[in-house]
Amino acid sequence: MEPFLNPKESAKFIAEHSKDVYIEDDGVRKVAEMLFDKVLEKEFSVAGWKSSHELNPQAANEDAVNWVFLADTLNFSFWSEREDHKCLVKYKGKTYSGYWSLCAAINRALDEGIPITSASYYATMTLEQVKHVFRSDTEVPMPLIEERHRVLNETGTVLLEKFGGSFLSCVKKSGKSAQTLLQLIVENFPSFRDEASFQGRKVAFYKRAQILVADTWSVLEGKGDGCFSDISSVTIFADYRIPQVLVHLGAMKYSDELMKKLKEGHMFPSGDYQEVEIRGCSIWCCDLICNHLLELYKKKGQNMDEKINAVLLDYYLWDYARDHREDMKGVPFHRTRCIYY
Repeated sequence: MEPFLNPKESAKFIAEHSKDVYIEDDGVRKVAEMLFDKVLEKEFSVAGWKSSHELNPQAANEDAVNWVFLADTLNFSFWSEREDHKCLVKYKGKTYSGYWSLCAAINRALDEGIPITSASYYATMTLEQVKHVFRSDTEVPMPLIEERHRVLNETGTVLLEKFGGSFLSCVKKSGKSAQTLLQLIVENFPSFRDEASFQGRKVAFYKRAQILVADTWSVLEGKGDGCFSDISSVTIFADYRIPQVLVHLGAMKYSDELMKKLKEGHMFPSGDYQEVEIRGCSIWCCDLICNHLLELYKKKGQNMDEKINAVLLDYYLWDYARDHREDMKGVPFHRTRCIYY
């Protein structure tokens, strides 16, 4: 049976055969040049993951790792049908939307004494309990709540049966290898198997699995059990925001046909060839941006291999997309409702 190409191999293959999504070499270079000075700022660092986002756990311990595992188990499908009609969660005087509404709901539940980050709790949660914990402060519920319930029960059960209820046990089994941890996640937790077929090949994106590896590295500050020597082997996390910002910045381009579909609000099934092209090309595009950045620093006589990787680039671009939402309105994000991103 033919194995799945890993995310980087998948991205290269998709980019080489893509018909409706193009990587613009000049745009890639311009984005790398734009990021040149940003790399030295705190936002482009592991420390920035904690300091820039108050909802992320600030400790570097087992509880924090289990928080990250829960958040990335449910890290999918937050986009709204309409800008004025979305799920919002209020927490400590602030209102959060999108992925941050999930994080706010987790922290709210913990404050209320609900052990939501405990596998023994969420493995047996009822749908009503899930609806209560992840309740919205508007009339718009969090999307795919039934799927979130199913995934929580399934994932909690696996964590209890195979890893003693703690994701840190899984992390320890990786031997400080990002790729080994990625394989452990994909092999043991079915909902993380973000795979498709494209032009006769089996391709994989593993968006949530890779972001779980990256967030574990970040929450543990790249130290101890989170000291992954091969963290640079992880690609960006192919979702709906990163492609949007890459097109906005001119590093990627869509065909007229695809752009028309996006502007009409077309719903792409998960695994549709155009959806696969968007995700695959965005991974390969960011890989090229990282390579250009490293080359720019080498020309200046600086080796930045430890400082520049796709994980930090993804964090930066995702925040950039959030901060420049108004500027990017001319480029619609692609709509796919699924558990993979």
